Amino acid sequence: MDIKVFKFGGASVNSAKGVRNVASIIRRFPESHIAMIISAMGKTTNALEELLKYYMSGDAIPMVESYYRIKAFHFEILHELFKEKSHPVFAEVEDLFEHLRGYLRSGQLNRGESREYNFEYDQVVSYGELLATAIVHHYLLLSGIQSRLFDARELIRTDSAYRDAKVDWPFTGKKIRLKMKAYFVTNHSSRKVAVIQGFIGGDKDGNTTTLGREGSDYTAAIVAHSLKTKEVTIWKDVPGVMNADPKWFKHAKKLEVLSYREAIELAYYGASVIHPKTIKPLENANITLRVRSFLKPELEGTTIEHLEEWDVLRPIYILKRNQVLISISPKDFSFIVEENLSQIFTLLAEHHVKVNVMQNSAISFTICVDADHLTGPDVLAALRENYTLRYNEGVELLTIRHYNPAAISRVTQGRKILMEQKTRNTVHLVVK
Repeated sequence: MDIKVFKFGGASVNSAKGVRNVASIIRRFPESHIAMIISAMGKTTNALEELLKYYMSGDAIPMVESYYRIKAFHFEILHELFKEKSHPVFAEVEDLFEHLRGYLRSGQLNRGESREYNFEYDQVVSYGELLATAIVHHYLLLSGIQSRLFDARELIRTDSAYRDAKVDWPFTGKKIRLKMKAYFVTNHSSRKVAVIQGFIGGDKDGNTTTLGREGSDYTAAIVAHSLKTKEVTIWKDVPGVMNADPKWFKHAKKLEVLSYREAIELAYYGASVIHPKTIKPLENANITLRVRSFLKPELEGTTIEHLEEWDVLRPIYILKRNQVLISISPKDFSFIVEENLSQIFTLLAEHHVKVNVMQNSAISFTICVDADHLTGPDVLAALRENYTLRYNEGVELLTIRHYNPAAISRVTQGRKILMEQKTRNTVHLVVK
């Protein structure tokens, strides 16, 4: 049997109906072993980030309320999926919540200890994937599908750069091949499913790490690269990779095929279908990536593979909402020089702020960043020590690949353009 790698995001397992649908998709592939990467259910990651905010600030009452909302959401799904309340999944999920509660309580009792936000983020937010995989694994077993739950923290070794950990590829590849191939090869005539958490890994000290927001796609690429599979399928709520997000662009069209290079460009500029780190490991191993709809699994979706030439049939639009445009100027009105840029980027890197687009003039350096990246430790306060800041909040970043004048006019009509940047194939527009 061959091995397929499937990744299911939070939208696919956001309800009992979603979990049942995932199981039905697995049944469509009886001739393949499947390594199944699962994200946190629905908006659980956002909910855990809110929980973390209260935990870090010491707001005990809203923290407890947030904790019980997350718990109630998961147990509602459990009660709908498992009619026998004595099923072991209830005890397993309860145990995970007890571990999380104990961690939060310990932190509240030791308020005098300094806590690093990024470290705490990984320890708390990772529970979303741990809970989701426990539930999905047990439901597959209940459905008669042979399944084993693997702990990604034991398979994927990373450094200790919390919230954006780097993978130790030699260790990880060896561990995945050793553990997972042994599972698949035993009684190889029967189809097996390996369930693995996306997004998370573990460092050498046994601490949980995360691979960056939306990092479950990257987990799928890591597993596929390590197992030398032929393809990876990312199951989404869209028919494939579209030339625009259909939520805001009603005339969006599906792209039947993409080159690795184009997919990397789209991911880098913020296309939400594919995580930026995903493509390179697949390209290096010549592994095909497919993006398919879990709502219409009979459709083929979009294929991403090595192409010497790729015909551009239409412009591709990428929208990033909730952006902040920040202009940074030296307080002494001196020129922006290499020393300033080095200092600015060092501060941004220390605070894990990703720059989506940048532009500089003689006395200012302008960046567009996600507003969410400014919610942690205050990078703006650090920048203000040496620079004057001016910024526009609530702006949008529009990126158009393979643009033409009509494409630009189509998305900017009636809007104020705050910044425009063009290259041969790409235009960036910060608009209000």
